[in-house]
Amino acid sequence: MKRLTTLAASAALIALPSLGLAQEADVTPPNEEIGYIFTTFMFLVTGFLVMWMAAGFTMLEAGLVRQKNVTMQLTKNIALFSIAALMYYLIGYNLMYPGDGWSIDGVLGAFSPASMEPVGLAETETDLTYASVGSDFYFQLMFCATTASIVSGTLAERIKLWPFLVFVIVLTALIYPIQASWKWGGGFLDAGGFLDFAGSTVVHSVGGWAALAGALILGPRLGKYKDGVVHPMLGSNLPLATLGTFILWLGWFGFNGGSQLYMDTAGNVADISRIFANTNTAAAGGAVAALILTQILYKKVDLTMVLNGALAGLVSITAEPLTPGLGAATLIGAVGGIIVVFAVPFLDKLKIDDVVGAIPVHLFAGIWGTIAVVLTNSDASLGTQLYSILVVGVFVFVVSGAVWFILKLTMGIRVSEEEEINGLDMAELGMEAYPEFSKG
Repeated sequence: MKRLTTLAASAALIALPSLGLAQEADVTPPNEEIGYIFTTFMFLVTGFLVMWMAAGFTMLEAGLVRQKNVTMQLTKNIALFSIAALMYYLIGYNLMYPGDGWSIDGVLGAFSPASMEPVGLAETETDLTYASVGSDFYFQLMFCATTASIVSGTLAERIKLWPFLVFVIVLTALIYPIQASWKWGGGFLDAGGFLDFAGSTVVHSVGGWAALAGALILGPRLGKYKDGVVHPMLGSNLPLATLGTFILWLGWFGFNGGSQLYMDTAGNVADISRIFANTNTAAAGGAVAALILTQILYKKVDLTMVLNGALAGLVSITAEPLTPGLGAATLIGAVGGIIVVFAVPFLDKLKIDDVVGAIPVHLFAGIWGTIAVVLTNSDASLGTQLYSILVVGVFVFVVSGAVWFILKLTMGIRVSEEEEINGLDMAELGMEAYPEFSKG
């Protein structure tokens, strides 16, 4: 026993120098860096969630198109995300966030590639009140890519691959960053008091306007509107579409939560949790509203409407997910779900073919969500909100329409009738998503 005690004492004495060294190596950051660290970490984690929405859009679209066009949607989504990443780096980021480098003050940002701080922040004075440039760039890029994803689903099953990708280049490099700079970059809409917390207008309605312009110029799918009758074209995989919706629902917590922009105080952390709760209940409100309304109108529940109802609820709360209580957030989301149920047949009456319902979800519910800000945020002005919706809508619709028209005249944007009938997977890509099954 005495021998064991002696050994233990010896071990303790041997360890003392190393314990002292560990104390000397303490690298606890100073207080002024802690907020910077937490906010940077928040941008990275919420950015991961928003990136996961790209998978959600892909699965939703793959499930809602016919079997013969699934590979095309998969290709478009991986390509548009990658193109957005490059274009936002080369042009978009500084065009959207020019700081003091506006080309036209408050209207047109700076034309230069994005650049990050030196490795380890060496020999630089960093603004420790915010976050790292790398994390901010990454987070904001995800919003840019989301805008392009919205367009993909609307124009499915009849658009050529390469003209679509050329449009994505213009959208992610110029159209999205320019209008986003007017609000989030400190431009003229922001100076006028426009409020759009996480992008009901800046992201979602922009994607919707671009999709609407494309749908009008591209035209509907063959046989969709024939002899005055709407012919439904059912999706290939509703389980996949449902999975996509849940992925988008999850990703939206990053979309809205990260838009708090700071995680450096207890108040900011509490607000982020409040945003999460409101985002979730708005989606639930949209889904339940569509569930009940389709049962009343059609005597049967329409799953695709319920899925889009949840997404419309998410879009609706995105413009102001912080100030509402849970009850108000639920009702705001529910109105989004109702909008979808009525907007889908409304577009069909106009013979505007939107394969996945992106225009009702992102454009119509995006407009509603931007207006709904005035219901819970006393700083919002209805006139300012409407004016900003109009300005962004006219800009995006006109420029997008011009780009689509030019592409139609130069490259041609629509596949031939034979290729559309046979499916874009084989016509454009030469491979099928489900080769062991017959064409749907």
